[in-house]
Amino acid sequence: MPPKLYLFHGSPGVRAVMITAKALDIRLEHHELDYTKGDHLGPEFIKLNPQHTAPTLDDKGIVIWDSHAIIAYLVGKYAKNDTLYPKDLYRRALIDQRLHFDSGILYPLLRTIDLAFLKKEITEVPPRLVEEVKSAYDFLEKFLEARHWATGDSVTIADFSLVPTVTSLDYHVKLDQKAHLHVIAWIKRAQSLPCFVGDQQELKHFKSYFENL
Repeated sequence: MPPKLYLFHGSPGVRAVMITAKALDIRLEHHELDYTKGDHLGPEFIKLNPQHTAPTLDDKGIVIWDSHAIIAYLVGKYAKNDTLYPKDLYRRALIDQRLHFDSGILYPLLRTIDLAFLKKEITEVPPRLVEEVKSAYDFLEKFLEARHWATGDSVTIADFSLVPTVTSLDYHVKLDQKAHLHVIAWIKRAQSLPCFVGDQQELKHFKSYFENL
């Protein structure tokens, strides 16, 4: 029986898990949560995940939530080698740093903007948040100046996590074609990989939430 993935389409975290699963060539049993109907607040799901967040993975009773934890788990259990999340402590530390950059800086910015739009508190991104997003893009540009991928010359779960967040943020605050050349080239490299097939459609789901407000 394949692991169960509780999801809602378009979520950057869900997309990171889907990309990782494709890279590992493993099948996940998808269970879509309808947030408009309160599926995420149902007693069965809250028992599974008290934070009632997606993605949530149930691998034969082993339950994990937060996409960063899920993708590391999937690689640790199902990968044929450690290329995507090396056992070498220094290389792993670099990947962990980029994952924390995603979870601590990029994704909180995206969540703040998303919620403000969904609650109809804003109709455009405030200048303060625009500057914060651009500053985060600048950091990522520096990370990518001397490398093809987030931590070096090969793709890792750091890229699987960062690309969905950045392409979602780009919907709200556009990357600068001149200032963020390396970031834009990195996204294109990622999207050319077989494991990213289907992610463009998931990004369309993300955009549709805001276009239909």
